Amino acid sequence: MNKCEQCIVRQFSSLKALTKDELVKMAECKTSYTIKKGEAIFEEGEVTNGIYCVKDGVCKMTKLSANGKDQIVKLIKSGELLGQRSMISDEPANLSAVALEDMEVCFIPKAEVMQFFNENNQFSMNVMKTICNDLKDADDQMVAMAQKTVKERLAETLLYLEDTFGKNTDGTLHIQLSREELAGMIGTATESCIRLLSEFNKNEYIELIGKKIAIKDRNKLKRLAD
Repeated sequence: MNKCEQCIVRQFSSLKALTKDELVKMAECKTSYTIKKGEAIFEEGEVTNGIYCVKDGVCKMTKLSANGKDQIVKLIKSGELLGQRSMISDEPANLSAVALEDMEVCFIPKAEVMQFFNENNQFSMNVMKTICNDLKDADDQMVAMAQKTVKERLAETLLYLEDTFGKNTDGTLHIQLSREELAGMIGTATESCIRLLSEFNKNEYIELIGKKIAIKDRNKLKRLAD
């Protein structure tokens, strides 16, 4: 994890625009961490003072709601960066980042990142594009919450989990969210989510294997989601 210029995952983020000299400089100042499943990389309201590059693993970005529950806003996979918006806006983190599985992340201090931002036009453009895409996703999510039924949102989310994070060898979703996490992601009560999963299982859209979920009929789920 020492040589940033040899790291494959940087090709999936804004870091792909950095020159070899900039990557060498970044390697000299970064700190690498192993984050265990369930541990927080940073928490809502925390001043991060830099960005995190996810080398391996998946984390959830959550927001503490008024009722004291953490709602999943989005999921972050290998190759993505955390903390760009907070760094640019010079504000505390708006969300918490919690590992859904064991992770490897690299922390790059704000001073170095801002130097790249000011001196490398392509890098700064990539960062702004990423932030704009995040805003677009937030708009789409808000519209989906307003216009789609809970059943449609659940179907859409299950397909997203399989398409983005893949399946295990037994066909179950690789990223297994708890029923409470899944309910929070689609904006409903846990009991409603459990009831809908049972309905999907009965209709053979999915198969419930203990706490795990396997998609059986993608076409029916897709028609329901659309």
